[in-house]
Amino acid sequence: MLAHNPETQNMSTRELMGNLVLLIVGGNDTTRHSMSGGLLALSENPTEWAKVSANPALIETLIPEIIRWQTPLAHMRRTTVKDVELRGKRIKAGEKVVMWYLSGNRDESAINDADRFVVDRARARQHLSFGFGVHRCLGNRLAEMQLRILWEEILTRFPLIEVMGTPVRLRSAFVRGFKELLVRIPA
Repeated sequence: MLAHNPETQNMSTRELMGNLVLLIVGGNDTTRHSMSGGLLALSENPTEWAKVSANPALIETLIPEIIRWQTPLAHMRRTTVKDVELRGKRIKAGEKVVMWYLSGNRDESAINDADRFVVDRARARQHLSFGFGVHRCLGNRLAEMQLRILWEEILTRFPLIEVMGTPVRLRSAFVRGFKELLVRIPA
């Protein structure tokens, strides 16, 4: 796609490498950290674990709620292409702006009870973790499918997975994830 699209076929080496890094991070780090983040969220919210265990059809809303809750990429920087005004602030063409997905996913004016993890949330797919518009994540459906299969298998096989101790988070302002999340699967 990058090689044949008129918009991307003449990218500089730096732009091409930047795009490839985003694809690699998006295809690996974000999905794996959403898996861990979902397990942690369900462990910290046992009533939500009970809901989805009792009704596996809730996996359909569990997945986007995990992705919203975890927000595996905290932010993304963009460069404006034209002058705009946003909430009374002028942003000139060529200026760099940062979109904080993490903040948007906790915005009470857009998401009811945004600080709670809710497996049966109404409008669960209305989150910012995958970006928006032309900058929407290319792998969003693949990530959702991987998480759906994971949770279908977990719920079929294990009535409970216990988080043991405090998770060790990555030290990163960009990727929200885990270095260590110890769990125990009761026999």
